[in-house]
Amino acid sequence: MFYYVLKYVLLGPLLRLVFRPRIEGLENVPDEGPAIVAGNHLSFSDHFVMPAILKRRITFLAKAEYFTGPGLKGRLTAAFFHSVGQIPVDRSGKGAGRAAVEEGLRVLAGGELLGIYPEGTRSHDGRLYKGRVGVALMALGAGAKVVPCAVVGTFELQPPGRKLPRIGRVTIRFGEPLDFSRFAGLENERTVLRAVTDEIMHEIMLLSGQEYVDLYAPDAKAAQAERNARAKRSAQAARSGRAGRPARRRPPRG
Repeated sequence: MFYYVLKYVLLGPLLRLVFRPRIEGLENVPDEGPAIVAGNHLSFSDHFVMPAILKRRITFLAKAEYFTGPGLKGRLTAAFFHSVGQIPVDRSGKGAGRAAVEEGLRVLAGGELLGIYPEGTRSHDGRLYKGRVGVALMALGAGAKVVPCAVVGTFELQPPGRKLPRIGRVTIRFGEPLDFSRFAGLENERTVLRAVTDEIMHEIMLLSGQEYVDLYAPDAKAAQAERNARAKRSAQAARSGRAGRPARRRPPRG
């Protein structure tokens, strides 16, 4: 009940005012039955903007950290995510991926709409990164169609590190549902899972217009951090070298 109060009375109108969403292809989201909406992930705002415009309730798998924060802020955040149907998933340890898949399959078994960010985390630079195969496992395991989705503009309005979004316009595009029934029973084949995931990411790329990077987002972020650290060390070494060099003396004028 609170989900719909939040969506139509409290948060929904505010989000429409701040983001003024332009919606394309909403008819591609099925009105009933299990389905997966797989989208890009550019901003914290994505958790709210896309669900606010859907007719159906959608359940997302959210990282467990949203539910375990300390103090009053942590409790309020956890209560909020629980109230809007988010399911906490522990992403640490070897069994983390399997646990997320099982939660997703449970949602789909109930005939519900499941939201997934195949990249697994927010993009740190606005580009689209390689998808995790969990989305394929869920699609094949549940026999559910996948609706590719792209949210455009949230990265500019609320990039990583910005607490409150700027006011602006975003576009939300839904592509035609992808049917992977031809791969039924092959969810244990790694090559099939990779092919299904790559097809989903390709459709998201076409909808979003993002540059695609064939790396997992955390790996790309770590590599960028290492490059930045090396550049910083090189700059510091160059400054130290200049500081330790004796000053050049000008020859006396004749």
